Amino acid sequence: MTLKAAKPEERESKFHELLQKQVRSEFNASQQYIALAVWFDKSDLPRLAAHFYKQALEERNHGMMIVRFLMDNDISVHIPAVDEVRNEFNEARELVALALEQEREVTREIEMLARTARAEDDYIGEQFMQWFLKEQVEEVAQMSTLLTVVDRANGNLFEIENFLAREQVGDDGEDPSAPEAAGGAV
Repeated sequence: MTLKAAKPEERESKFHELLQKQVRSEFNASQQYIALAVWFDKSDLPRLAAHFYKQALEERNHGMMIVRFLMDNDISVHIPAVDEVRNEFNEARELVALALEQEREVTREIEMLARTARAEDDYIGEQFMQWFLKEQVEEVAQMSTLLTVVDRANGNLFEIENFLAREQVGDDGEDPSAPEAAGGAV
């Protein structure tokens, strides 16, 4: 007797559709953070550059966590293209303000995902979204803090560099309760 591997289930739900879109959103955020990191890097601001390179990896990992969840639940996965990112800026504040707005937008998307899972009685999906809700609180708080520091530095970018050297902004990326990322977190 030969056993055939089951094909991924083509369940149609609004929650699964939104998860697919969220993969794109996370990858877009990752690419935008790379653009911010490169801007800081070419401006010889290594702490700011490192902070945003780390953020880029974190967002990539978030997307891959969603990919793993979809695969683990036998839902077809479609890896999306990403949108154009903004590369041109005049001052550091623009970059951090963009990052904060991006995190607020992702928070709205994650809230919608959690609401949709609950409305569809998808208890597994709702539970999965709980970690992302917690993560977004930290992400928005971190970017809010960084924007406050940028404003207080009053144009002195070395003050921001000193702050990042002295203080940890955000977590260290090691959360044992985080969902597994497809291919492993980087």
